[in-house]
Amino acid sequence: MFSKLTLPLAAGILCSLTLAAQEKISELDAVTVTATVNPVVSSKTGRNLYVIKGEEIARLPVHSVDEVLRYLPGIEVQSKGPMGAGSDIVIRGATFQQVLVIVDGARVNDPNTGHFSSYIPVNPAEIDHIEVLKGASSAIYGSDAVGGVIHIITKTFARTSGSTPSKKITAGVTGGAYGLFNANANAYYSTDKLAVNIGGQTNNADGQPQRGIDGYFHLHTLSGSASYRLSDNWKLSYRLSYDSRKFAAQNFYTTLVSDTASEKLSTWWQQANLQYRKNKDAFNLIVGYKSMDDHYVFNPRSIANDNRSKLFQSLAMYEHAFSDRISLIAGGQFQQKNIASNDRGNHTVNQAAGFVSMTASLWEALTLSPAVRLDWDERSGAELVPQLNASYRTGKFQIRGSAGKTIRNADFTERYNNNNKALVTGGKIGNPDLKAERSFSYEAGADYFGKHFRVSSTVFQRKYSDLIDWTTTPYANMPYKGNLSPTGSYSLATNISRMLTSGVETDVQWTKTYHEKHVFSATAGAIWLYSDIQEGQSSFYISSHARFLLNGMLQYRNQLFGISVNGLYKVRDPQSAANIKGVVTKEYFIANVKADVFVIKNVLSISAEADNIFNKTYADLTGAQMPGRWLMGGVRLML
Repeated sequence: MFSKLTLPLAAGILCSLTLAAQEKISELDAVTVTATVNPVVSSKTGRNLYVIKGEEIARLPVHSVDEVLRYLPGIEVQSKGPMGAGSDIVIRGATFQQVLVIVDGARVNDPNTGHFSSYIPVNPAEIDHIEVLKGASSAIYGSDAVGGVIHIITKTFARTSGSTPSKKITAGVTGGAYGLFNANANAYYSTDKLAVNIGGQTNNADGQPQRGIDGYFHLHTLSGSASYRLSDNWKLSYRLSYDSRKFAAQNFYTTLVSDTASEKLSTWWQQANLQYRKNKDAFNLIVGYKSMDDHYVFNPRSIANDNRSKLFQSLAMYEHAFSDRISLIAGGQFQQKNIASNDRGNHTVNQAAGFVSMTASLWEALTLSPAVRLDWDERSGAELVPQLNASYRTGKFQIRGSAGKTIRNADFTERYNNNNKALVTGGKIGNPDLKAERSFSYEAGADYFGKHFRVSSTVFQRKYSDLIDWTTTPYANMPYKGNLSPTGSYSLATNISRMLTSGVETDVQWTKTYHEKHVFSATAGAIWLYSDIQEGQSSFYISSHARFLLNGMLQYRNQLFGISVNGLYKVRDPQSAANIKGVVTKEYFIANVKADVFVIKNVLSISAEADNIFNKTYADLTGAQMPGRWLMGGVRLML
């Protein structure tokens, strides 16, 4: 139960963030490329968007990209481990398979499973900004863009013609309890034509004690990227990244007492973007290749699952501006997904799509953005996906609305998990006969743009048909029994007939500078959600989302020091597994605090940090225990 101490603190944080919003940050109506693909201010998209800049991330008490997302308004991150060891991303109740993550226009979501969407192959220090688009987006992005899109845009790829040449080197080291050692370094250099970024990060700890093992992790990311302006109109960008993560994965995927799992993932990532822009025309070609090796060991006595997934993707887009008010984008996309696995077998699937999107501003205040996509999957066939967004802004006020269809094709785990083993005595069983998941979403919202703050509120609904999730299924009802034991307990990947998710969300952003030295900023998000299975069976992941989520960030900084606070309060359906003493409580509140002091102004700083400062015992998934209070300190150099 939420304690008498933390209840006032949670209320106090919400109150301070909301009351402080009596007073703009430059990003309140930021230019976005995520909602409509072509650059447009967010108030003309008809969508609820949130943007966080890279320099803000460096000041927060976070150590990985998924920890950043955890405190952004409207995003629920179901953490299985700390500092990048494992998280599932949820937006508007949509599960980790239904949220699309992209980096500089290229898809991150792995063909094997959506559980890997938070393993993002970039160094946090090279991020220019992150755009969070909430709600249906399949008309442009296709499969997986059901609950929303998280678009990470890096410095080299974001650099535009006319940007000021610069060079910057940052490096930092953090140490703390439980053998914690984190380090990061990043170097960025640009001229009028060239931009180069090289960096890396490593997070390591022996970990806090768990039921069977310590929650250790060893997480490393190396990334290099460059962009070069070939002429006044052409730019070429390229990235090569390597990401390696080894961590304790106890009860990440099961609630069995014999589960003392460990997991190791290695990812190679390459992408190239070729861009052309002249007068009223623009062209963009994105080509990407991702290879991930997943080595999962359930316990020391079990045979490891070895999976190698590959994703080749290409995306071509052409934009023409008919006038200052009307522009049209047409594009085509191709993906080839592949897996070679001793557990799931060897499979390849091809997908292709074409789409058209328009942005039209009428009478200055009204903007319409219709889009339609024809999506083809060689297993699921062709699907027409339409969407319409609209916004009307007058002065400081805006009203907006959106309605569209979304789709999602099953991943390799949902289709083939455990299908390639000789004997399976229990667990999750893939279903090769899964149909594509479909839903229809609609929303309406209003925004207020003040001088120093923005408030956004949205109501939304999403109606599913053929929703895919795991359901408890008796042996007698299993469609394939060839390698199953009659005495086993199983969960089958199933198309649930119909479900309705409804919700209300409110976001607040605020910033204020006093006397050019004292800077205050805050964000807060609150979301209420309800999911009703109208036909079909109760399922696992779709019912695990928060019923109410409040999260936010509060920062103060001046020329000598700064302090940052992150917090979240979550209410959800309680769960328990007595065999492992695993409990998901009805509610919890956690907060992290970080203080920085400059030893040499704008060059060298030292920091002290406390994660989970109130030492709360909590878990987002049954059995995947999260750490208690964690104290640490660090040094950061900026040149």
